[in-house]
Amino acid sequence: MTEHLAPVLHVGDARAATRWYAQLGFVMEWEHRFAPGLPLYVAIARGGLRIHLSEHSGDARPGTLVYLYVDDVDAAARAVGVTQLDDMPWGRDFEIADPDGNRLRIGTALGADGS
Repeated sequence: MTEHLAPVLHVGDARAATRWYAQLGFVMEWEHRFAPGLPLYVAIARGGLRIHLSEHSGDARPGTLVYLYVDDVDAAARAVGVTQLDDMPWGRDFEIADPDGNRLRIGTALGADGS
């Protein structure tokens, strides 16, 4: 087994959130519901990255911030309609919120040579 981290984000509608995250290249890996009518729990992935989306009221807090490092921050920005990116000491990035208010800071880190 390969170790990895999967932050859990609280969402009101896991299927709608899955469609929104698809803009950033995430695809659904699996979903779980204990019984019909109970909250849905979904795992989404983009390459080796994983995020869990939970409708359960006790999971996570609204407004959670996740930093997502990508190879091409400009392509990610275009995918979600962002035109203003910030050049920061650690790299280039932007921040957006999903429909449930969870914040994503998406960026490309500077290389060891500062570029």
